[in-house]
Amino acid sequence: MLQQSPIFIKTETFMLWVLQHTKKFPREERFRLAQRIEQVFFTYHESLLYAAKTNETKHYLRKADAELEMIRTYFRFALELSYTTSDQYQYIADQVTEIGRLLGAWLKKA
Repeated sequence: MLQQSPIFIKTETFMLWVLQHTKKFPREERFRLAQRIEQVFFTYHESLLYAAKTNETKHYLRKADAELEMIRTYFRFALELSYTTSDQYQYIADQVTEIGRLLGAWLKKA
């Protein structure tokens, strides 16, 4: 059921793209910024799962919202450091915005 939910489909598809993208960061950044991006993305996904599977839905959705904002910020750093191109950043921004809309809709329902 969760795998068919639009927010899970969108998040997991984007996560796979992000994992491919961050492994192309310079070696020293793979242990710094890339690792940070990947970790917060996994934590975000876990928050969605907890929101779906526990009685603390609103708590975990708010947590996921903050984590999504961290992802946006870390990718802005990646753009500034030229590890992400402006076209890649535009794609990232579009994905994060769309996921944010889905998250917001879920939060309103919760």
